[in-house]
Amino acid sequence: MAKSVGIKIPKKKARSAPVVRRGAKVTGPSWEGCENWSGYDYHVFQRHSKSFYYDNYKSADLEPDCWAWMKENDYTAEQIKCARAAKGADSISVNTAILCKLLRTGMMDLNPKHAVHWDSLAGTIGQMTPVSEYIKRVLEKTIVGGAKEVAKAKLDEKASSKVYVPTIQERITDQARATAEPIEEWLEGFITNKPGFDPTGFNFKTHFSKAGTTQAHARKMKTFFEKELLDFEELDRMPTAGQLKKMDELETDMWAQLKEGYAHLKKSDIAKYTSAIENLMQALEYIIDAAKATRAPRIAKPKSADKLVSKLKFLKLDDKYKLASVNPTDVVGANELWTFNVKTRKLGKYVATNIDPTGMGRGTSGLQVKGTTITGFNEELSIQKTLRKPDEQLKAFKAAGKVALRTFLDNISAVDTRMNGRINIDTILLKVS
Repeated sequence: MAKSVGIKIPKKKARSAPVVRRGAKVTGPSWEGCENWSGYDYHVFQRHSKSFYYDNYKSADLEPDCWAWMKENDYTAEQIKCARAAKGADSISVNTAILCKLLRTGMMDLNPKHAVHWDSLAGTIGQMTPVSEYIKRVLEKTIVGGAKEVAKAKLDEKASSKVYVPTIQERITDQARATAEPIEEWLEGFITNKPGFDPTGFNFKTHFSKAGTTQAHARKMKTFFEKELLDFEELDRMPTAGQLKKMDELETDMWAQLKEGYAHLKKSDIAKYTSAIENLMQALEYIIDAAKATRAPRIAKPKSADKLVSKLKFLKLDDKYKLASVNPTDVVGANELWTFNVKTRKLGKYVATNIDPTGMGRGTSGLQVKGTTITGFNEELSIQKTLRKPDEQLKAFKAAGKVALRTFLDNISAVDTRMNGRINIDTILLKVS
C-alpha cells in the first residue's frame, strides 16, 4: 500500500505581499511516483498542491506556465498571443493557471485511481474527465476574447501617430491602479493571515480623499475587483446535488472544478473576503453617487428649472447612511420624487397631480418647486413612513426597480402621514421619475 504523501510548505511570516515573490526560487510540490499512490492520497495531494500555489503565488507568476503548456500542446503562436491578450472575464483565471502549472510539474492528466476515488465520494456527479479537457474549454473562450483585443490593438496601432500620447482613459486607468495599490496590499493580508484579516480594516473614505479619487477613477477601480469577487459569489451560489443533475456535462464540470479549486477555504473565509470586497464596492459607489449630486446642471436643462430650485435647501450628502441627492433640477416636471429625512428617518414619496406620461415637460405637468417647497403633488397619494431599520431598508430601496417601488411603502409596517411639501437641510432627494 502506498504511503501517504504531503507537501512541506515553508513557514510564512506576516507581510503585505505573497511569500514567494516574482523570480524567487522555491521548491514546489513534487509529483514523483504519483502513479503508485492510492486514489485518496492523490486526491489529498492535489488539493494541497492547489492550495500551495494559490497561497504563495500571484496570478502573474503562474500565467507563464499556461502559455508554456499551450506551446507544448501544439497551440499556434497566434493562439497563444490571443490568449495572453484576453481581458476581463475572458482572461485566464488563477485556477486554470494553477492546473497548467501542476500538469507541467508532473501531475497526471487523468489518474485512474483518483477517478475511482472520486466516484466513491458522496455528492459527486458524473465521471472525472482529464484536466486538459477543462483547460482546453477555458482556452477556447479565452482565445476568442483575446482575438478581439488583438484586432482592436492592430487598428489602434494603425491609427496612432509615431509619438505616442496616452488617451484620457489610459491616464485614468494608470491613476486608478496607483490608488488601488494600497487596497490590494490590504487584501493580500487575507492570503498571509486569514484568521487575523479584518474586512473592515481599511479606511476607504480617508484613502480616496487623499488620493483625489473622482467618479471616473471609481468606475475604473470597480472593474479591477469585480472579477475577483465573481468566483467568491459563485461559491456562495454553489448548486445542490439535485440542481447539478439537471445541468449538462460542461456546466457540471465547471462547478466541480470551481469547488475543487477553492476547497482549501472555509465558508467563514469566503464570507470574510466577500465582505471586504463588498465594503470596497460600496465606498466606490458612494463616490459615484456623490459626483452625481454635485455635478453642475447639464446645458440641456431649462434655465427656468435652475432658477426654480435656486432657493431649495436640501442635504447633498449624508455620511451616516451613505446617501447622495439627485440633481434638484430633475425634480421640476417629475412624476414622482422620493425623499428621506436623516433626522426623523422618514421615507416619503411625492406623486404629481398632473402626470406627464410622455416625459416631455409640457406646460405645468409634473412636480414643481417654489422657494423651499414642492408643489403640484397629490395630497392623498403623497405619503411618508418612519423607517425602523433605515440601513437595511435604504439598501433594499436602492436595489429596488420600478415595479418593486410601486409597493415599497406599502410593505413598511408604520403609520402613514401625509407629505407637506417642505424640503429642509435634513432632506435627501433620493430618486425622481
